[in-house]
Amino acid sequence: MDDIANTPKKSTRGFASMDPEKQRAIARKGGESVPNEKRSFSQNPQLAAEAGRKGGQSVNPEKRSFSQNPSLASAAGRKGGHASHGAPKVRKSEGNQG
Repeated sequence: MDDIANTPKKSTRGFASMDPEKQRAIARKGGESVPNEKRSFSQNPQLAAEAGRKGGQSVNPEKRSFSQNPSLASAAGRKGGHASHGAPKVRKSEGNQG
């Protein structure tokens, strides 16, 4: 009886408690819910850029980490470029050794 009392109860509620396959099925539906022709950012990259600029301007300039640290912005840009273009990932231990 002591084993049952000491075992934490696992919640049966919420997304995190679902089996991974069921989570994927639900997530897939969300991605499919809007047809490509209605996704304004995919159809108009300039609109996406403007929205990003507008969002960035709403942040206090002292709290904009990229404007305070340009090398951080460069590293993030490289990382994003590698991820989106399928280039091999460079690990911290492999980079700049000589």
